[in-house]
Amino acid sequence: MWLKPEEVLLKNALKLWVTQKSSCYFILQRRRGHGEGGGRLTGRLVGALDAVLDSSARVAPFRILLQVPGSQVYSPIACGATLEEINEHWDWLEQNLLHTLSVFDNKEDIASFVKGKVKALIAEETSSRLAEQEEDPEKFREALVKFEARFNFPEAEKLITYYSCCCWKGRVPRQGWLYLSINHLCFYSFFLGKELKLVVPWVDILKLEKTSNVFLTATIRITTHNKERDFSMFLNLEEVFKTMEQLADVTLRRLLDNEGFDLDPDLQEPSQITKRHLEARAQNEFFRAFFRLPRQEKLHAVVDCSLWTPFSRCHTVGRMFASDSYICFASKEDGCCNVILPLREVVSIEKMEDTSLLPNPIIVSIRSKMAFQFIELKDRDNLVEHLLVRLKQVHADRPVHYDTSQDDDDMMSPVFHSTSIYSDHKFGDLEMVPSQNSEESEKERSLRLHPEALRAVFQQSSSQSPDLRMSREQIKTSLWNDHFVEYGRTVCMFRTEKIRKLVAMGIPESLRGRLWLLFSDAVTDLASHPGYYGNLVEESMGKPCLVTEEIERDLHRSLPEHPAFQNETGIAALRRVLTAYAHRNPKIGYCQSMNILTSVLLLYAKEEEAFWLLVAVCERMLPDYFNHRVIGAQVDQSVFEELIREHLPELAEHLDDPSALASVSLSWFLTLFLSIMPLESAVNVVDCFFYDGIKAIFQLGLAVLEANAQDLCSSKDDGQALMVLSRFLDHIKNEDSPGPRIGSHHAFFSDDQEPCPVTDIADLIRDSYEKFGDQSVEQIERMRSRHRIRVLQGHEDTTKQNVLRVVTPEVSILPEDLEELYDLFKREHMMSCYWEQPRPMALRHDPSRPYAEQYRIDVRQFAHLFQLVSPWTCGAHTEILAERTFRLLDENMDHLIEFKAFVSCLDVMYNGEMNEKIKLLYRLHIPPALTENDRDSQSPLKNPLLSTSRPLVFGKSNGMYLFSLLPFHWDATDYQKQLKQMIKDLAKEKDKGETELPKMSQREFIQFCKTLYSMFHEDPEENDLYQAIATVTTLLLQIGEVGQRSNSSGSFSQEGGGELQVAALSPEQDSVFTDSDTETTPPDSGALPEEAEGDWTVSLEHILASLLTEQSLVNFFEKPLDIKSKLENAKLNQYNLKSFEMSGQSQPELKQDMRRACHTKARMTSSWAVSP
Repeated sequence: MWLKPEEVLLKNALKLWVTQKSSCYFILQRRRGHGEGGGRLTGRLVGALDAVLDSSARVAPFRILLQVPGSQVYSPIACGATLEEINEHWDWLEQNLLHTLSVFDNKEDIASFVKGKVKALIAEETSSRLAEQEEDPEKFREALVKFEARFNFPEAEKLITYYSCCCWKGRVPRQGWLYLSINHLCFYSFFLGKELKLVVPWVDILKLEKTSNVFLTATIRITTHNKERDFSMFLNLEEVFKTMEQLADVTLRRLLDNEGFDLDPDLQEPSQITKRHLEARAQNEFFRAFFRLPRQEKLHAVVDCSLWTPFSRCHTVGRMFASDSYICFASKEDGCCNVILPLREVVSIEKMEDTSLLPNPIIVSIRSKMAFQFIELKDRDNLVEHLLVRLKQVHADRPVHYDTSQDDDDMMSPVFHSTSIYSDHKFGDLEMVPSQNSEESEKERSLRLHPEALRAVFQQSSSQSPDLRMSREQIKTSLWNDHFVEYGRTVCMFRTEKIRKLVAMGIPESLRGRLWLLFSDAVTDLASHPGYYGNLVEESMGKPCLVTEEIERDLHRSLPEHPAFQNETGIAALRRVLTAYAHRNPKIGYCQSMNILTSVLLLYAKEEEAFWLLVAVCERMLPDYFNHRVIGAQVDQSVFEELIREHLPELAEHLDDPSALASVSLSWFLTLFLSIMPLESAVNVVDCFFYDGIKAIFQLGLAVLEANAQDLCSSKDDGQALMVLSRFLDHIKNEDSPGPRIGSHHAFFSDDQEPCPVTDIADLIRDSYEKFGDQSVEQIERMRSRHRIRVLQGHEDTTKQNVLRVVTPEVSILPEDLEELYDLFKREHMMSCYWEQPRPMALRHDPSRPYAEQYRIDVRQFAHLFQLVSPWTCGAHTEILAERTFRLLDENMDHLIEFKAFVSCLDVMYNGEMNEKIKLLYRLHIPPALTENDRDSQSPLKNPLLSTSRPLVFGKSNGMYLFSLLPFHWDATDYQKQLKQMIKDLAKEKDKGETELPKMSQREFIQFCKTLYSMFHEDPEENDLYQAIATVTTLLLQIGEVGQRSNSSGSFSQEGGGELQVAALSPEQDSVFTDSDTETTPPDSGALPEEAEGDWTVSLEHILASLLTEQSLVNFFEKPLDIKSKLENAKLNQYNLKSFEMSGQSQPELKQDMRRACHTKARMTSSWAVSP
């Protein structure tokens, strides 16, 4: 065990300890007298001393000391009761610390670093022990408090677990604590007076991998867009890496994979995720993948046990898996024996008498008169009780009746019946009995559905001798019948290595369809849903839609060489199956390559059976393959690339980009080699796929590449490599096939090339199992989980590039700044997904939408971004301006805006001409941006009536700037000249074809002025700007009153070709224009006459021309603005702003904290900030 370091003098302990190993920093010692068989005096003396003083209770026989070169002071850091235990600690020090210490310059740093690391290991060991004893240990609560204090996340950010480790900055390690939460990976270190905080969202991680560097052999590397980070010195690196993989996978599925989100209920409530939940979920996914069960199947118990295997006449050690509808068994030795028992097949579950030879046994009896004996079951009574409850539930949902009539020649007998009111269908041991009142419906359906496999109707003659062909088929059939006798003939058969060898040889044509149903367990779906397919056909046929149009286009491209699909019988059956499945699963609908797969299924299975086989392939065996983005296929392509590097390193090294080979092989996975290999050979591949799942495709793909490695290495480009593979695959034959050769309709090769040697499919499959069959289901699932991260991030990068490609030509913002803005926009969307209530469908990330519309934000999110990156900051008025801007941009009124609209608005603010900026401000203060229910409605300025008889003057009172209508002397002649020149300028600058904006009312104009006033606050030229806006406002009020009087009298007089006659009007009252909530009434407000009737309005042209008369205002709107500094501050403070809002702080406090964060540049380092 690790010890808390305490200093000792080695010279005082020389006589009591013997040094066994030493290095430049560590010493391993053994206590004298321990392990010495001889009679040395010193050893016996020390042993006697320990016995007399009972020091053995306090002193372990082995210890490790930390030694600093040149010092006589040493520190014990570990002890052990056995040599093996202390050697484990020594090996850990050598692998994780020894090489690291050389980077430190002085001895004190070395001692501090090692002692700190050992203390962290002690704390982690303690927390691990406590975690095993109770659900919420005290240590975890302490870690949670520190996590919340250090990172200031909202309460919704749930901590999952934590570890002691080192984070590497270049060649220097920083000892600290790694916190893994539901949305983030966080690291905290306070070492040698320096604090380091690191926050990496899981959605930003591109790759997770175990690697090594020059100092350490075991490191976890986290790769994001900006950099790579290495973490090491974990007590249990494998556990940490597995937890990271699970958290990253769950988070990316929840946030980036909309299709997976809908299918997996575990992802709906991320707040419920715990470390135990992650482990259970990983085990559940392994269970479903290993036995290829439905996605909704939930695992309830995993129990160690032994199963009686009659073929070996002994009990086989393994584990029982009990789920909603299945009891499964897998032997400890991979491939030795697996069993799948659907509860529909189970008749009874009984406890037997407990004996010394058969401890805790139970018997599971099935309908085919077989019984399975399990022994050595812990907590047997509780297990049996729960199994009986689920068994009763399954039989209550679908009554099943046992039939004693049997056909011994049928491989599927004995049979069981399932009640149905739709069909009189019999498949081996499945016979669905119709009710008496459905005869007419049955007759109609039998006219439509094809009653048997197409191969039986369209049997082709072979060039081989009929006797030879039948002889080979009979031999295979005889071998299978012998196997059925010994291992079982139903879905509950014992699945061993022997059956795998039979499958690799090729399933007999007569048994192929039936065994596909058994191996995929589609037979259980068929029995559980009598009449379901017939109903789907009735509902779906005759309903034209986009999917049916795609299906019709591909019908005649499906195995066109086979006679079954050269006439309407086969085409009609294919149409019905594909259309019915699209109707059953609209999320998938129809994808290309489904037609080829379904065609082959129809050749060997009846129409309804082919439908359920298609369901098994699309929804269980190849998850996420057949959807909008074919994520599953891309994930397996990435896994295949890793397998190429692992198993064929020379080929991978020769090729510049092994992903090119993986992309070439995409059709191998999507069509299971059916589109690129002769049909009679490809069906053998499908045999292996239905028995072994995707593993069979991986290993066969590797065998194909290995067989062509030499030619591929000599190929000059990808095109030549594709030609090599296509020629090889097209010349794979099946000597045992009873039918004629049907070439792949996608393969191609040139006739002028040398003849390609022929390869037998049986030999190729055998090689694939022998050379590449060592990959377990668990390894493949972990690789899939890891590579799904890369694939989903690849889609995110594609989305980003397409959005930026569309937006970049339309704005003047630099591409690198535009990229930063996109990241901020996306992160704002993600933060709401992290910590707010489950998002409605309309607000979630939807990858099926066009690229520009996949991420959209609502008004609250927009207000956060506006406050962070907009140059038009208006103090407390900023949020109101942001809401108006959002309403202006939300043209379709769906309360969401996309990135293009957001960045176009920012582009005007930062890079627009003055007239464009004023036009935007003008539009923000007229409908629809400004509404009657605007948040600023409580302002005293909502409905003022202003007059220009006394122009606006700027002043300062009680520390607050305000505008007031105070009397002063004014030269009317000069002002009339100014107005005359402005009208002339407006005539020259008349709008060039654009839709004229509505005029602004007096209420809207007041809000416009208030916004300008707020924008000038804290500007270096604040005084000049306030004086200028006072003058401009006076001018505009005069213009509005002239228009008001003109509208009232019905006439408008002009002098000298457009000269205005301006007269002073007496308003009804005065108003004060101030940013405070206190309304001030001028002293002479009571002496004002009534205002003339008519609408007070002013146009954009009036406002723009008036603003141009003041140079300080022109300078303000035309001065260059730096967006880069805004972006840097936004990256640092985006999380802070959200956290403060979620914590409920008031707006003034929020502003103060944000301003302080911007100025002090807190030492927090994150994946979106500059790294330390």
